[in-house]
Formats: sequence, structure tokens, C-alpha cells
Amino acid sequence: MDELKGRNRQTPYWKQIIYILTIGWIVIWIYRTVLTPIYPIISEYFGGASDAQLGHISSFYFLGYVCMQIPSGILVDKVGKKQILIPGFLLFGFGALIVGLAQNIGIVFIGSVIAGLGCGTYYGVAYSLTAQYVPISKRSLSTAIVNSGTAIGSGLGLISSSYLVGTGKVPWQALIFATILLIIIAVGLFLRYIRFEKTGRVVNVNKNFEGKKQVSLSSLFKPRMISAYILYFSTLYTYYLIDTWLPNFLETEKGFSGTSVGLASSLVFFTAIPGALIFSRLADRIPKKKIQLIILLELLAASVLFVTVVTTNQTILVIGIMSYGFFGKLAVEPIIISWLGESAPKGSVATMYGVFNFFGMSASVIVPSLTGKISDLTGSKLYAFYLAIMIIGIGTLLFYVINRIVDSKSKE
Repeated sequence: MDELKGRNRQTPYWKQIIYILTIGWIVIWIYRTVLTPIYPIISEYFGGASDAQLGHISSFYFLGYVCMQIPSGILVDKVGKKQILIPGFLLFGFGALIVGLAQNIGIVFIGSVIAGLGCGTYYGVAYSLTAQYVPISKRSLSTAIVNSGTAIGSGLGLISSSYLVGTGKVPWQALIFATILLIIIAVGLFLRYIRFEKTGRVVNVNKNFEGKKQVSLSSLFKPRMISAYILYFSTLYTYYLIDTWLPNFLETEKGFSGTSVGLASSLVFFTAIPGALIFSRLADRIPKKKIQLIILLELLAASVLFVTVVTTNQTILVIGIMSYGFFGKLAVEPIIISWLGESAPKGSVATMYGVFNFFGMSASVIVPSLTGKISDLTGSKLYAFYLAIMIIGIGTLLFYVINRIVDSKSKE
């Protein structure tokens, strides 16, 4: 036992945080993606649910998630990280249990909202911990490592669901119950490894945590922050379109079937891991070029997504999926987060990230149901992908223009 304690002392706390937060994202994203490849099975189980109703499952989850962003950020700053993280994950597990036991789709919606409320506490905790404890020179890369949990969890959720449920080996509820077990394990890890911080404690690891200050509304809506909120909404709109509807799009409009649906969809997330690590390391090495790198990645992601959805060649489509993963949301997000954290209001980092994620995740509430509605009206989800590409273009343009204006004024 003494030897084990000695090893723990040798591992810096910021590294322990990275490992634990990565596990948390894996669990959250297994839950988020586990139902998307099997929408036809879910529809049949609930008596022929429409595409719009199936989209509501994700939209209600993200509604709860978004509603919790700003309140949880404020609570994290005022009450403490561990004090909010543990109850939040337990609420997440309770919502998942309701979904697993549901006998009609209305109950699934209720469980989804509750699970979303619970998961909504995680973002502010995760990125205020990294902003507080991770050395600035390693922050983009560390954030990318933590974010890799979303890719791993997404891949595991998609593949396990399409293989185990899609081939009839287990009922869809079994994977929900398996996720609940993972939630319990994650809570145990949080209890063991995340430190308890007393309210008002002064931490000097990074400059943004030198004491507590009352954050003003204007400090959260400076032009640079507004540009980041717009860009994040645009980025997440496309990402959650892919997250919730790509498997169904591949199956119904691109000729994929069975396990290949989950495998092809998971490529987005698995190729995102090397992309995130490479570009985040590059961002740490050229900190003054983060804006240019962000814009480049957004434009590349939009371009390869366009090629992906219009091609009729499955090989090119798979390459496009892999390319979007490499350049897309999971590659650019850590850079945006670290760039934004550099100008965060002192003592209110979790609140700032809560506002940031509120605007970004608003897209996740809109896109699942809207895409389902577009599909019901037009008979194709292709138009939903065109809309997403257009949104990325507009968001990136506004991000560029706002920051160009700010830079010009600062030089005057």
C-alpha cells in the first residue's frame, strides 16, 4: 500500500486529471452514440416512430445538457468542482436508467432530458480543471488528450451498437444498462482521484485562478468571446449532425448495411484522435498563430464534408469521413478552448466555459430534430448536410472578421 501511495505522489496531479477526465468523456459519449446506428430498431420497438421523433431523443438530451451549462458553470465556480461533478454523474445514470426501462417513446424523452441535465455539469468541471492545473505550454495538447475520450467513446458506442444490437445478439436496452455500470465506475474514480476544494480557495497554478472576482456580464461578451461562441455553434452544428444522423444517412442513402454502418461512422472519431494531437501540439508551438490555424481547419473540414456527401463512390466517401474526423471538430476544439482560456475572466473560468458551451451546444438541440424534419419533408438528409456546410462557412467568416477588427483596433 505504501508503494502504491508513493507512485501516486510521483504522478503530477494535472496528469491524473487528464486520465480521469478522458474516462469521463468516454462514458458520456458511449451513451450519446449507442442508439444512433439502430434508429430503425428503436422505431420498430416503439411502434413506428418517425425520423423527427427519433431525432427528438438526441434533441431532448441536448436540451437538458444545454440548459445546465451556465448554471453548472456558476455553481462550479461558487461551490466547487467535485461537489458538482459527482451529483451530476449520478443524475446522468438515473436518466439513463429511465431510458433503459421505458415502454413508450415519451418516457425515453423524459429520461433523455434528465441524462442531459446530469451530463451538463461535466464540461465546466473538466475544462476549468485543465485550465487551472495543466501548465500553459501543454494545455492545447492536454485538452486534445481529454477530448480523445469523446472519440473513443463514440467509436465504442457506434461499433458495439451496430454489431451487438444490429445483428440481434442483445436487445438495445442491454447497452443502456452496460453504460449505467460504466457511469458507476466513473463516479468511483472521481471520488478517488479528483481533489475536494474548499469554496473560495486561492490556487496559483495558473494566472486565471489568482483569487475570486465577481464576473461581469460584459467580460463574458467581449468581441473575441462572441466570435468564439459563433464559431463553436457552427462547428458543433455539423458535428452533431454527423453524430446523430450519419449512420442512418449511410444506411438509407449510401448503401451501407449491418456492422459496416457502425464501422464507417466510427472512422470520424478514430481519425480525430491523431488529428487532435497533431494540431494541438502545433498550436502549442505557435501560440500566436492559433486563430489562423483554427480558420484553416474549419475550411478544410467544410471542404472534405462537401466531397463526402456528394460522392457516389463508397471509397471516396470513406476517405472523406476519415478526413473530416482528422480536420473537424475534435481537431479544432482543443485549440479554440485553449485560445479562449487565455483571456478568460479570473476566478470565473467555469462560468465562461459554461457560456461558451451553452452557445455551441445549442446547435445540438436544433440539429437532430431539424434534420429529421428535413428528411421527412424532402425524403433525403442530403439537404441537411448542405445546410451544415453553409453554417460552417458563415461562422468561420464571422470569426475571421471579428478578430481582424479587434486586432486592427489594438494596433491603433
